Amino acid sequence: MTQWKALKSAQDEPEILASLIREADAVVVGIGAGMSAADGFTYIGERFETAFPDFIAKYGLLDMLQASLFQFASLEEYWAFQSRFVTLNYLDQPVGQAYLDLKKILETTAYHIITTNADNAFAAAAYDMNKVFHIQGEYSLWQCSRFCHQQTYRNDDLIRQMVAEQRDMKIPRDLIPYCPRCGAPFEINKRNAEKGMVEDADFFMQKERYDRFLAEHKGQKVLYLEIGVGYTTPQFIKQPFQKQTQENPAALFVSLNQKQYRIPPAIRPQSVQLTSHIATLMAKTKECFMKERRE
Repeated sequence: MTQWKALKSAQDEPEILASLIREADAVVVGIGAGMSAADGFTYIGERFETAFPDFIAKYGLLDMLQASLFQFASLEEYWAFQSRFVTLNYLDQPVGQAYLDLKKILETTAYHIITTNADNAFAAAAYDMNKVFHIQGEYSLWQCSRFCHQQTYRNDDLIRQMVAEQRDMKIPRDLIPYCPRCGAPFEINKRNAEKGMVEDADFFMQKERYDRFLAEHKGQKVLYLEIGVGYTTPQFIKQPFQKQTQENPAALFVSLNQKQYRIPPAIRPQSVQLTSHIATLMAKTKECFMKERRE
């Protein structure tokens, strides 16, 4: 098993993370909902209650994630909710400081990102999108609800029109979008536990770039950096990262989350758990890099 020099000396968490990134041959970053939440883009509390008071009152919805999967009474209601949701969490979501800090941290490193988030955080922060794999879809995209073909669609102007013209939690019927091939209603391109999601040519290009990066750095000193990843969909980031770490004696698995999750015994010697607030740790780790560059 390869020893990581950064772990030999006692340091605070920002310096540990900065040292590990410097030492790595490559960094594979897995981003979950906790990263966006650290920037204030939460799906609960005031942000949810301010945007959807009428839907909360009618259906007793507890959070935006639950609400986004809810079976609404009609397509008019579905798109009234989804148009507000997409506008809030994609079209008008501002840039997050933690994402800007992470981009600065990684700028001289070989890296690739996989994310289960479907918001616009990486595009808003002007990342190189060829280095980002949205494995769970994106809120701005639509798909045929019957999955009749593997293509996604996007119409931001229509989404904004739905928001502007909805009344009593319904959009006008003539704004409902339909599949041009089979006539079924469109829906948001977001992976569903039962149905999955439409995976189009762009999705597979993202996947191919990610898989190629993993293959190019196989057996090297790879840092698998998991940020804000919980256990809602462990099959996409957490479990693959842990498996890849176990298969590579030179690799290290680092989990950044204030909530600690069980680490499999087989990779505990190759694992580090950091529990600082994500936004704070990103800012302080960036400062470690900036200080080094100034010196």
